[in-house]
Amino acid sequence: MKPPSIADIFLSGIDQYQKQFGPLPQYQRKVVQAIMACRTPILGGHVYKCDSCGHENTLYHSCRNRHCPQCQSARNIQWINCRINELLPVPYFHVVFTLPQQLNEFALRNRAAFYRILFKAVNETMLELAEDPKRLGAAIGIVAVLHTWGQNLMEHPHVHCIVPGGGMDKKYAKWKSCKNQFLFPIAVVQKLFRGKFMAYFKHAVETGDILLHGTLQKYEDITLFKQLLNLLYTKKCVVYIKQPFASPKAVVKYLGQYTHRIAISNKRIIAADDTKVSFRYKDYADEGKSKVMTVSVCEFIRRFLMHIVPKGFVRIRYYGYLANRNRKLKLTACLEYFRIKRHRKVKRSMIQNFKELLGIDVSQCPICRKGVMSILASVMKLPLGT
Repeated sequence: MKPPSIADIFLSGIDQYQKQFGPLPQYQRKVVQAIMACRTPILGGHVYKCDSCGHENTLYHSCRNRHCPQCQSARNIQWINCRINELLPVPYFHVVFTLPQQLNEFALRNRAAFYRILFKAVNETMLELAEDPKRLGAAIGIVAVLHTWGQNLMEHPHVHCIVPGGGMDKKYAKWKSCKNQFLFPIAVVQKLFRGKFMAYFKHAVETGDILLHGTLQKYEDITLFKQLLNLLYTKKCVVYIKQPFASPKAVVKYLGQYTHRIAISNKRIIAADDTKVSFRYKDYADEGKSKVMTVSVCEFIRRFLMHIVPKGFVRIRYYGYLANRNRKLKLTACLEYFRIKRHRKVKRSMIQNFKELLGIDVSQCPICRKGVMSILASVMKLPLGT
Protein backbone atom coordinates (compact mmCIF):
# COMPACT_ATOMS: atom_id res chain seq x y z
CA MET A 1 0.00 0.00 0.00
CA LYS A 2 1.30 3.44 -0.95
CA PRO A 3 2.36 5.46 2.13
CA PRO A 4 0.41 8.70 2.70
CA SER A 5 1.79 11.97 1.34
CA ILE A 6 1.13 15.67 1.83
CA ALA A 7 -0.67 15.68 -1.53
CA ASP A 8 -2.99 12.91 -0.27
CA ILE A 9 -3.73 14.89 2.89
CA PHE A 10 -4.58 18.00 0.86
CA LEU A 11 -6.82 15.99 -1.47
CA SER A 12 -8.79 14.50 1.40
CA GLY A 13 -8.83 17.45 3.78
CA ILE A 14 -8.50 20.82 2.05
CA ASP A 15 -12.28 21.26 1.62
CA GLN A 16 -12.81 20.44 5.27
CA TYR A 17 -10.06 22.90 6.21
CA GLN A 18 -11.64 25.72 4.22
CA LYS A 19 -15.03 25.08 5.80
CA GLN A 20 -13.42 25.52 9.21
CA PHE A 21 -11.00 28.38 8.49
CA GLY A 22 -12.35 30.01 5.35
CA PRO A 23 -10.98 30.26 1.78
CA LEU A 24 -7.24 30.08 1.29
CA PRO A 25 -5.33 33.24 0.38
CA GLN A 26 -4.20 33.15 -3.24
CA TYR A 27 -0.53 32.47 -2.45
CA GLN A 28 -1.46 29.45 -0.31
CA ARG A 29 -4.04 28.18 -2.80
CA LYS A 30 -1.45 28.12 -5.59
CA VAL A 31 0.93 26.07 -3.45
CA VAL A 32 -1.77 23.58 -2.47
CA GLN A 33 -2.91 23.18 -6.09
CA ALA A 34 0.68 22.68 -7.25
CA ILE A 35 1.41 19.99 -4.64
CA MET A 36 -1.81 18.10 -5.45
CA ALA A 37 -1.01 18.18 -9.19
CA CYS A 38 2.69 17.32 -8.88
CA ARG A 39 3.73 14.22 -10.85
CA THR A 40 0.17 13.46 -11.89
CA PRO A 41 -1.48 13.40 -15.36
CA ILE A 42 -2.70 16.95 -14.67
CA LEU A 43 0.76 18.32 -15.53
CA GLY A 44 1.44 15.96 -18.43
CA GLY A 45 4.68 14.05 -18.89
CA HIS A 46 6.57 11.60 -21.06
CA VAL A 47 6.61 7.90 -21.80
CA TYR A 48 10.12 6.42 -21.59
CA LYS A 49 11.33 3.17 -23.14
CA CYS A 50 14.47 1.14 -22.42
CA ASP A 51 16.67 0.67 -25.48
CA SER A 52 17.74 -2.76 -24.20
CA CYS A 53 14.82 -4.67 -22.69
CA GLY A 54 11.95 -2.56 -24.02
CA HIS A 55 10.57 -1.67 -20.57
CA GLU A 56 8.22 1.32 -20.72
CA ASN A 57 7.51 3.80 -17.92
CA THR A 58 5.41 6.96 -17.77
CA LEU A 59 6.79 9.85 -15.73
CA TYR A 60 4.65 12.92 -15.10
CA HIS A 61 6.06 16.41 -14.74
CA SER A 62 6.91 17.98 -11.40
CA CYS A 63 5.24 21.19 -10.22
CA ARG A 64 8.63 22.74 -9.24
CA ASN A 65 7.03 24.63 -6.39
CA ARG A 66 9.56 25.46 -3.65
CA HIS A 67 7.15 24.17 -0.97
CA CYS A 68 6.54 20.80 -2.65
CA PRO A 69 8.14 17.78 -0.91
CA GLN A 70 8.67 15.99 -4.23
CA CYS A 71 10.51 18.80 -6.02
CA GLN A 72 13.37 19.72 -3.71
CA SER A 73 15.99 17.09 -4.60
CA ALA A 74 16.65 18.50 -8.07
CA ARG A 75 16.76 22.10 -6.78
CA ASN A 76 19.09 21.02 -3.98
CA ILE A 77 21.48 19.29 -6.40
CA GLN A 78 21.58 22.40 -8.62
CA TRP A 79 22.32 24.61 -5.61
CA ILE A 80 25.13 22.34 -4.36
CA ASN A 81 26.68 22.29 -7.83
CA CYS A 82 26.79 26.11 -7.92
CA ARG A 83 28.16 26.52 -4.39
CA ILE A 84 30.98 23.98 -4.84
CA ASN A 85 32.47 26.27 -7.49
CA GLU A 86 32.66 29.11 -4.94
CA LEU A 87 34.34 27.21 -2.11
CA LEU A 88 37.71 28.20 -0.68
CA PRO A 89 40.21 25.70 0.79
CA VAL A 90 39.51 26.81 4.38
CA PRO A 91 37.46 25.45 7.32
CA TYR A 92 33.76 26.35 7.31
CA PHE A 93 31.43 26.72 10.29
CA HIS A 94 27.70 26.02 10.57
CA VAL A 95 26.06 28.76 12.67
CA VAL A 96 22.39 28.77 13.74
CA PHE A 97 20.50 31.80 15.12
CA THR A 98 17.25 31.22 17.03
CA LEU A 99 14.82 33.71 18.61
CA PRO A 100 12.84 33.46 21.88
CA GLN A 101 9.43 31.80 21.47
CA GLN A 102 7.65 34.97 22.71
CA LEU A 103 8.32 36.42 19.25
CA ASN A 104 6.66 33.59 17.32
CA GLU A 105 3.23 35.22 17.15
CA PHE A 106 4.79 38.39 15.69
CA ALA A 107 6.46 36.28 13.00
CA LEU A 108 3.20 34.48 12.19
CA ARG A 109 1.29 37.69 11.54
CA ASN A 110 4.08 39.73 9.93
CA ARG A 111 6.05 37.18 7.97
CA ALA A 112 7.90 39.27 5.38
CA ALA A 113 8.70 42.20 7.70
CA PHE A 114 9.72 39.95 10.60
CA TYR A 115 11.94 37.67 8.54
CA ARG A 116 13.61 40.66 6.87
CA ILE A 117 14.78 42.10 10.18
CA LEU A 118 15.87 38.63 11.32
CA PHE A 119 18.10 38.31 8.24
CA LYS A 120 19.37 41.87 8.74
CA ALA A 121 20.35 41.21 12.36
CA VAL A 122 22.15 37.97 11.44
CA ASN A 123 24.01 39.60 8.55
CA GLU A 124 25.15 42.64 10.50
CA THR A 125 26.15 40.60 13.56
CA MET A 126 28.46 38.30 11.62
CA LEU A 127 29.98 40.96 9.37
CA GLU A 128 30.57 43.37 12.26
CA LEU A 129 32.31 40.75 14.40
CA ALA A 130 34.42 39.63 11.46
CA GLU A 131 35.52 43.19 10.67
CA ASP A 132 36.43 43.89 14.33
CA PRO A 133 40.26 43.80 14.60
CA LYS A 134 39.93 42.20 18.04
CA ARG A 135 38.09 39.23 16.51
CA LEU A 136 39.28 38.71 12.95
CA GLY A 137 39.66 42.04 11.16
CA ALA A 138 38.60 40.66 7.82
CA ALA A 139 35.75 40.45 5.32
CA ILE A 140 33.86 37.17 5.23
CA GLY A 141 31.21 35.60 2.99
CA ILE A 142 27.97 34.18 4.38
CA VAL A 143 25.25 31.92 3.04
CA ALA A 144 22.12 32.28 5.20
CA VAL A 145 19.00 30.08 5.02
CA LEU A 146 15.69 30.80 6.76
CA HIS A 147 13.67 28.03 8.42
CA THR A 148 10.37 28.89 10.06
CA TRP A 149 9.38 25.57 11.64
CA GLY A 150 10.18 23.22 14.47
CA GLN A 151 9.90 19.43 14.35
CA ASN A 152 6.27 19.64 15.51
CA LEU A 153 5.48 22.04 12.59
CA MET A 154 4.81 24.96 14.92
CA GLU A 155 6.35 28.39 14.30
CA HIS A 156 10.07 28.39 15.13
CA PRO A 157 11.98 30.96 13.05
CA HIS A 158 15.73 30.42 12.85
CA VAL A 159 18.55 30.99 10.36
CA HIS A 160 21.26 28.52 9.30
CA CYS A 161 24.54 29.96 8.02
CA ILE A 162 27.72 28.78 6.33
CA VAL A 163 30.60 30.96 7.54
CA PRO A 164 34.27 30.50 6.50
CA GLY A 165 36.91 30.24 9.20
CA GLY A 166 38.58 33.44 8.09
CA GLY A 167 38.34 36.31 5.63
CA MET A 168 40.19 38.73 3.37
CA ASP A 169 41.87 41.88 4.67
CA LYS A 170 40.54 45.32 3.70
CA LYS A 171 42.58 45.44 0.48
CA TYR A 172 41.55 41.89 -0.46
CA ALA A 173 45.25 41.05 -0.75
CA LYS A 174 45.69 38.57 2.11
CA TRP A 175 43.62 35.86 3.82
CA LYS A 176 43.35 36.01 7.63
CA SER A 177 42.43 32.72 9.30
CA CYS A 178 40.52 32.26 12.55
CA LYS A 179 42.76 31.16 15.37
CA ASN A 180 42.68 27.64 16.79
CA GLN A 181 39.66 26.45 14.78
CA PHE A 182 37.53 29.02 16.66
CA LEU A 183 35.10 31.46 15.05
CA PHE A 184 33.72 33.93 17.63
CA PRO A 185 32.77 33.62 21.34
CA ILE A 186 29.14 32.48 21.47
CA ALA A 187 28.27 34.86 24.32
CA VAL A 188 29.51 37.82 22.25
CA VAL A 189 27.54 36.70 19.18
CA GLN A 190 24.38 36.22 21.26
CA LYS A 191 24.59 39.64 22.90
CA LEU A 192 25.27 41.54 19.68
CA PHE A 193 22.60 39.63 17.73
CA ARG A 194 19.97 40.19 20.44
CA GLY A 195 20.77 43.90 20.61
CA LYS A 196 20.52 44.37 16.86
CA PHE A 197 17.36 42.31 16.44
CA MET A 198 15.58 44.01 19.34
CA ALA A 199 16.46 47.49 18.03
CA TYR A 200 15.06 46.63 14.58
CA PHE A 201 12.03 44.87 16.06
CA LYS A 202 11.13 47.82 18.30
CA HIS A 203 11.55 50.26 15.41
CA ALA A 204 9.41 48.08 13.11
CA VAL A 205 6.57 48.03 15.63
CA GLU A 206 6.80 51.79 16.21
CA THR A 207 6.72 52.57 12.47
CA GLY A 208 3.99 50.08 11.65
CA ASP A 209 6.16 47.75 9.55
CA ILE A 210 5.15 45.08 12.05
CA LEU A 211 1.40 45.33 12.58
CA LEU A 212 -0.33 44.64 15.87
CA HIS A 213 -3.41 42.78 14.70
CA GLY A 214 -5.24 39.72 15.98
CA THR A 215 -3.89 38.57 19.33
CA LEU A 216 -1.13 41.19 19.05
CA GLN A 217 -3.56 44.10 19.56
CA LYS A 218 -2.95 43.96 23.29
CA TYR A 219 0.53 45.38 22.67
CA GLU A 220 -0.98 48.64 21.49
CA ASP A 221 -0.96 49.29 25.22
CA ILE A 222 2.48 50.91 25.64
CA THR A 223 2.89 49.51 29.15
CA LEU A 224 2.32 45.92 27.99
CA PHE A 225 4.68 46.38 25.05
CA LYS A 226 7.44 47.74 27.31
CA GLN A 227 6.93 44.75 29.61
CA LEU A 228 7.35 42.44 26.61
CA LEU A 229 10.55 44.24 25.55
CA ASN A 230 11.96 44.01 29.07
CA LEU A 231 11.19 40.27 29.11
CA LEU A 232 12.81 39.73 25.71
CA TYR A 233 15.98 41.52 26.83
CA THR A 234 16.30 38.92 29.61
CA LYS A 235 15.95 36.03 27.15
CA LYS A 236 18.92 34.57 25.34
CA CYS A 237 18.82 34.39 21.56
CA VAL A 238 20.24 30.91 21.17
CA VAL A 239 23.27 30.79 18.88
CA TYR A 240 24.86 27.46 17.96
CA ILE A 241 28.27 27.26 16.30
CA LYS A 242 29.27 23.82 15.04
CA GLN A 243 32.93 22.86 14.81
CA PRO A 244 34.50 23.14 11.33
CA PHE A 245 33.62 20.45 8.83
CA ALA A 246 36.08 17.95 7.42
CA SER A 247 36.17 19.70 4.06
CA PRO A 248 34.49 22.64 2.28
CA LYS A 249 32.50 20.21 0.11
CA ALA A 250 31.24 18.46 3.22
CA VAL A 251 29.79 21.68 4.63
CA VAL A 252 28.02 22.54 1.38
CA LYS A 253 26.45 19.11 1.14
CA TYR A 254 25.51 19.35 4.81
CA LEU A 255 23.84 22.73 4.46
CA GLY A 256 22.36 21.48 1.21
CA GLN A 257 20.09 19.44 3.46
CA TYR A 258 18.75 22.72 4.85
CA THR A 259 18.54 25.00 1.82
CA HIS A 260 15.63 23.31 0.07
CA ARG A 261 14.02 21.58 3.00
CA ILE A 262 10.33 22.16 3.62
CA ALA A 263 8.44 22.03 6.92
CA ILE A 264 7.90 18.27 6.71
CA SER A 265 8.81 15.59 4.18
CA ASN A 266 6.56 12.77 3.05
CA LYS A 267 8.93 10.30 4.76
CA ARG A 268 7.95 11.58 8.20
CA ILE A 269 4.23 10.94 7.66
CA ILE A 270 3.41 7.43 8.91
CA ALA A 271 -0.42 7.40 8.76
CA ALA A 272 -3.28 9.54 7.51
CA ASP A 273 -7.00 9.26 6.91
CA ASP A 274 -9.93 11.66 6.49
CA THR A 275 -9.80 12.76 10.13
CA LYS A 276 -6.22 12.60 11.46
CA VAL A 277 -2.53 12.52 10.54
CA SER A 278 0.36 10.90 12.41
CA PHE A 279 3.97 11.93 11.81
CA ARG A 280 7.40 11.40 13.34
CA TYR A 281 9.26 14.21 15.08
CA LYS A 282 12.30 14.69 17.28
CA ASP A 283 11.56 16.00 20.75
CA TYR A 284 14.60 18.16 21.51
CA ALA A 285 13.20 18.90 24.97
CA ASP A 286 13.60 15.16 25.65
CA GLU A 287 17.15 14.55 24.41
CA GLY A 288 16.08 14.52 20.75
CA LYS A 289 14.09 11.29 21.10
CA SER A 290 12.05 10.24 18.08
CA LYS A 291 8.31 10.31 18.81
CA VAL A 292 5.00 10.20 16.96
CA MET A 293 2.48 13.06 17.01
CA THR A 294 -1.14 12.70 15.88
CA VAL A 295 -3.24 15.74 14.97
CA SER A 296 -6.46 16.34 13.07
CA VAL A 297 -6.26 16.73 9.30
CA CYS A 298 -7.27 20.39 9.59
CA GLU A 299 -4.60 21.05 12.23
CA PHE A 300 -1.92 19.36 10.11
CA ILE A 301 -2.88 21.46 7.08
CA ARG A 302 -2.95 24.62 9.24
CA ARG A 303 0.56 23.94 10.52
CA PHE A 304 1.89 23.20 7.03
CA LEU A 305 0.38 26.35 5.55
CA MET A 306 1.98 28.47 8.32
CA HIS A 307 5.35 27.89 6.66
CA ILE A 308 4.49 28.98 3.13
CA VAL A 309 6.56 32.13 2.79
CA PRO A 310 5.10 35.19 1.01
CA LYS A 311 5.38 35.29 -2.78
CA GLY A 312 8.78 36.55 -3.89
CA PHE A 313 10.36 36.27 -0.44
CA VAL A 314 13.93 34.95 -0.71
CA ARG A 315 14.78 32.26 1.85
CA ILE A 316 18.45 31.82 0.82
CA ARG A 317 20.59 34.96 1.02
CA TYR A 318 24.25 35.81 0.49
CA TYR A 319 26.30 38.41 2.34
CA GLY A 320 29.85 39.78 2.47
CA TYR A 321 32.01 38.80 -0.48
CA LEU A 322 29.25 36.39 -1.60
CA ALA A 323 26.63 39.14 -1.94
CA ASN A 324 25.46 39.61 -5.53
CA ARG A 325 26.98 43.08 -5.79
CA ASN A 326 30.36 41.78 -4.54
CA ARG A 327 30.73 38.48 -6.37
CA LYS A 328 32.38 39.83 -9.51
CA LEU A 329 35.23 41.62 -7.76
CA LYS A 330 35.53 40.39 -4.17
CA LEU A 331 34.73 36.69 -4.61
CA THR A 332 37.02 36.65 -7.64
CA ALA A 333 39.78 38.19 -5.50
CA CYS A 334 39.34 35.42 -2.91
CA LEU A 335 39.51 32.71 -5.56
CA GLU A 336 42.58 34.27 -7.18
CA TYR A 337 44.36 34.52 -3.81
CA PHE A 338 44.01 30.74 -3.41
CA ARG A 339 44.82 30.24 -7.10
CA ILE A 340 41.47 28.67 -7.78
CA LYS A 341 40.24 28.90 -11.33
CA ARG A 342 36.57 29.70 -11.44
CA HIS A 343 34.94 27.31 -13.87
CA ARG A 344 32.70 28.70 -16.53
CA LYS A 345 29.08 27.95 -15.79
CA VAL A 346 28.08 24.95 -17.83
CA LYS A 347 24.42 24.17 -18.00
CA ARG A 348 24.07 20.56 -16.92
CA SER A 349 20.97 18.44 -17.15
CA MET A 350 19.43 16.96 -14.03
CA ILE A 351 20.65 13.54 -15.18
CA GLN A 352 24.25 14.84 -15.25
CA ASN A 353 23.92 16.58 -11.88
CA PHE A 354 22.57 13.49 -10.14
CA LYS A 355 25.27 11.31 -11.69
CA GLU A 356 28.19 13.63 -10.83
CA LEU A 357 27.17 14.63 -7.30
CA LEU A 358 25.30 11.56 -6.06
CA GLY A 359 26.56 8.81 -8.30
CA ILE A 360 23.00 8.00 -9.35
CA ASP A 361 22.20 7.40 -13.01
CA VAL A 362 18.50 8.20 -13.27
CA SER A 363 18.53 7.42 -17.00
CA GLN A 364 19.38 3.76 -16.35
CA CYS A 365 16.60 1.23 -16.86
CA PRO A 366 15.25 0.16 -13.43
CA ILE A 367 14.49 -3.36 -14.74
CA CYS A 368 17.50 -4.62 -16.70
CA ARG A 369 20.00 -2.09 -15.26
CA LYS A 370 21.76 -2.07 -18.63
CA GLY A 371 19.71 -0.01 -21.05
CA VAL A 372 19.03 3.70 -21.21
CA MET A 373 15.53 5.10 -20.85
CA SER A 374 14.69 7.38 -23.76
CA ILE A 375 11.59 9.43 -24.50
CA LEU A 376 9.08 7.47 -26.58
CA ALA A 377 6.08 9.79 -26.47
CA SER A 378 4.65 12.87 -24.73
CA VAL A 379 1.62 12.90 -22.44
CA MET A 380 -0.50 16.02 -22.77
CA LYS A 381 -1.63 18.00 -19.75
CA LEU A 382 -5.18 17.36 -18.58
CA PRO A 383 -7.63 20.26 -18.78
CA LEU A 384 -8.19 22.05 -15.46
CA GLY A 385 -11.03 20.61 -13.44
CA THR A 386 -10.57 17.00 -14.59
